[in-house]
Amino acid sequence: MKHTAHQPLTKTLTDLYRAIDKQYAVTLTFIDREGTETVRTVEGHELRTSADGDVILIAMCRLRGDERQFRISQVVSYTVHRMAFVLERPAPTTYERPAPAPTDDVQALFFYELARDKDDADYRPRVRLAA
Repeated sequence: MKHTAHQPLTKTLTDLYRAIDKQYAVTLTFIDREGTETVRTVEGHELRTSADGDVILIAMCRLRGDERQFRISQVVSYTVHRMAFVLERPAPTTYERPAPAPTDDVQALFFYELARDKDDADYRPRVRLAA
């Protein structure tokens, strides 16, 4: 068992990436939403960075049998096992292929990029810009 408080984040991420690559199960001890320590054995598939900068492990939970997300900042300790994956990950169903970008009109390409980036669509500077 490795305690995340006793090692840098890069060591934890390295171990989790290695477990994903070799398809080894990982037992996580983490703090859940209610604030209690919970233990789960998971089969990791992906590590992502959330919008607020936290690293998230996307994994199949062996207890529930479905896909879950675990914030690495909430993980207290973990153990990498040499057990192979037994759960089948469901196919993603939410992906929609975007419309192709226009190649002949510069202004159409500009508006295409603005519409594609939802975060900047409502951008307003925090400081009033001098004219």
